[in-house]
Amino acid sequence: MSDDDDRHREKMAKRKAVQDAEVASKTIEKGLLIVHTGPGKGKTTAALGLLLRALGRGWRVGVVQFVKGAWDTGEKHALKTFGAQVEWHALGEGFTWETQDKARDAAAARRAWAEAERLMADPSLRLLVLDELNIALRYEQLDLDAVVAALKARRPDLHVVVTGRNAKPALIEAADLVTEMGSVKHHFSAGVKAQEGIEF
Repeated sequence: MSDDDDRHREKMAKRKAVQDAEVASKTIEKGLLIVHTGPGKGKTTAALGLLLRALGRGWRVGVVQFVKGAWDTGEKHALKTFGAQVEWHALGEGFTWETQDKARDAAAARRAWAEAERLMADPSLRLLVLDELNIALRYEQLDLDAVVAALKARRPDLHVVVTGRNAKPALIEAADLVTEMGSVKHHFSAGVKAQEGIEF
């Protein structure tokens, strides 16, 4: 074995000791409030990746979609195979530029939020995705303070993932984990349409 290999092994052993000590120092277990925001693609996709991980652990999970409504999505079809382990509620009526009806959008957001509150109160649910809730908050379709207060007051073992661009500072402050998806390059800008299996 070479000196190079010995140095590498020694370096990695030291690194492992530091890593192991750091992991051992983390002792809190709690339900997380996770926010996926930013202009880049992948916020909902990342949230549904977490949902899939939770399903793999046998958890019961839920999705409430704000804004998105009648979309026939691949993930909706895939999650149907899990039966009662998944609650899926697409309660939006389309993006604001599609509906062009502020009162109707606000009413849809209120219905979706009522469903979210019902699911947050369900003790059998371990993970809840509130897809595009940030959009409803951005357009003031819901009361920001009331939503943040309810998310903070959720039961201690419930994980909630909120998606959508332009997350409000109050929500970011309340969150345990915030990821901002950046937009480096998007095929839509080059004239490539939204495609089944990729965008929906």
